[in-house]
Amino acid sequence: MTAPEDDLEVGVGPWPGPWPDDPRYDPDLLRNGDRRNVVDRYRYWRREAVVADLDEERHDFHVAIENWQHDFNIGSVVRTANAFLAREVHVVGRRRWNRRGAMVTDRYQHVRHHPDVEALAAWAGEQGLPLLGVDNLPGSVPLETYDLPRACVLVFGQEGPGLSREAWKACTDVLSIAQYGSTRSINAGAAAAVAMHAWVRRYQFDQHAG
Repeated sequence: MTAPEDDLEVGVGPWPGPWPDDPRYDPDLLRNGDRRNVVDRYRYWRREAVVADLDEERHDFHVAIENWQHDFNIGSVVRTANAFLAREVHVVGRRRWNRRGAMVTDRYQHVRHHPDVEALAAWAGEQGLPLLGVDNLPGSVPLETYDLPRACVLVFGQEGPGLSREAWKACTDVLSIAQYGSTRSINAGAAAAVAMHAWVRRYQFDQHAG
């Protein structure tokens, strides 16, 4: 059995043998190897080719997160949105955001900026997309029993304060995540993962059941 430390290097080395005759492949990656954080299907592909292929399959939900205090959770939200193939991520507030947690997945995920909640709401209205907040606020409804629409924007607040009052008022509904321990809330990155997975289960699994 291979020791765990022997498998720490991610990716693959230089392409062995004749190079493939396919414009999706990147000559530099073929020559030097591909150590990127991508699934094996995309090994040696150009970044633009990966994005184009993902665009053919992206899901109909969007994710928005408020960014007033340079929240470190935004990077992990982007990474999770990439994993669940969100249509777009919308950063609301400050344009600059902490990319460390994204693990370079923002290269493959469409990220749009809005200066404030009003701009996000205007954009969503033009697209016919409801804004659905995710926060344990008074009057919120359980995510676990809510009939998520296929096309929507899941909106998250910042770590600590949660959804701003402006975002709360702009949302069609606010959804809460069931909790059973002593903590008042889970962090924004974890909440985003739970909500995105709820959409994936609803539209990628439950609809095919039976």
